[in-house]
Order: sequence, then C-alpha cells, then structure tokens
Amino acid sequence: MRVKRGNANRRKHKKILKLARGFRAGTSRLFRTANQAVMKSLRYMYRHRRERRADFRQLWIQRINAAARMNGISYSQLISGLRKAEITINRKILAELAVSDASAFAQLVNRAKEARDKATA
Repeated sequence: MRVKRGNANRRKHKKILKLARGFRAGTSRLFRTANQAVMKSLRYMYRHRRERRADFRQLWIQRINAAARMNGISYSQLISGLRKAEITINRKILAELAVSDASAFAQLVNRAKEARDKATA
C-alpha cells in the first residue's frame, strides 16, 4: 500500500507557495518551480543579511573619515588615537556623532590627537 501524504503534503505546498507570493508567473503558482525559487531566495536572504552588516560598517567608516579629515586627521590616525586614549566607541555611534553633533566629534578628535602626540613623544 502506498502513502499519499494528503494533509502533510498540502500543508508543505501551501507553506512554500505562501513564501513564493509575489514571484512572477508560474514561480508563484507551481509548487516545483516555487520551491526552487524559495530555496534560492532563502539562501540569498541569509547571505545578504551578512553583507548588509559589512555595507553599514563601510558607510560608517566613510562618514567618520570625511568628518575626521575636516578636523585635520585621517581615519586611521583617529582610530589609533582613540585606542591610545582608551576611548572605546563603536563606529556606528562615531558616525552618528560625526553627522549629528560636530562639536562632540571634534572633542573626540582632539582627545585622539593628544593621545597620539603623547605616544610619539
């Protein structure tokens, strides 16, 4: 006797077709093509969640660098100076300060310059 898996199969198909909603043509209506498309899209989602973190870090570094150069220091010198001054602040917050509060960012830059100058002297 063969097993037809009626309810279980229907639930599985409905779950996949629900995930495929919005895809074009048969990809959203035919189980086999929808299943392939959903599997690929889930792989892309997983990968892109990690890529998004890298993209944001890159953006923060660009913003920090631009603001640091306005204050007469490069990004790498700023980060090095902040480490020597034992100021632990992440790049997200540093970029937010650079954009929204220029005076606070300038104070951090001055502290980094002082620490850098002490270390070289």
